[in-house]
Amino acid sequence: MAEAPFCPYCRSAMGRRLDGGRERSACPACGYVAYRNPVPVAMVLARRGQEVLLTRRANEPLRGFWAPPAGYVELDETVEQAAVREVQEETGLEVALDGLLGVYSRAGVGVLFVVFGGRVTGGSPSPSEEALEVGFFPPAALPPQPPSHAGTQLDRWFLEVVEELLRGRGAGA
Repeated sequence: MAEAPFCPYCRSAMGRRLDGGRERSACPACGYVAYRNPVPVAMVLARRGQEVLLTRRANEPLRGFWAPPAGYVELDETVEQAAVREVQEETGLEVALDGLLGVYSRAGVGVLFVVFGGRVTGGSPSPSEEALEVGFFPPAALPPQPPSHAGTQLDRWFLEVVEELLRGRGAGA
């Protein structure tokens, strides 16, 4: 992500300065420092019985790929609330979270995945504008992914996280 050329507070041209041992974009006029922090994304590996809930993504990253429901955490909610909301928004299903499966981060990608295990407690599967399809799959018969993906660094890493979760940590456990 490109750095903003002007300060969002006083509109002065941004400069550079040492802050916290790192060179950062900073405003010489008002002192604002532009910290570049990853954005939290909540993901839920939800089950119905022995089957795993997946959506075929309608949006980037990974458009057309099967993945657990996931989305950005909003400022007015906890990461747990965001996880439950994203499942409902994308699939029409209600879930109860069973606990944290893991936190996934990678330098330079810009997002931080917080992954929960959960179980479906209600609703009817219905894809939203964010999901091309919604399905439940036994861990031994997951849907095939598209043949390859040469997308962005975020795409490749997101796919690695999804594959790790579906390979064992959550899907088969």
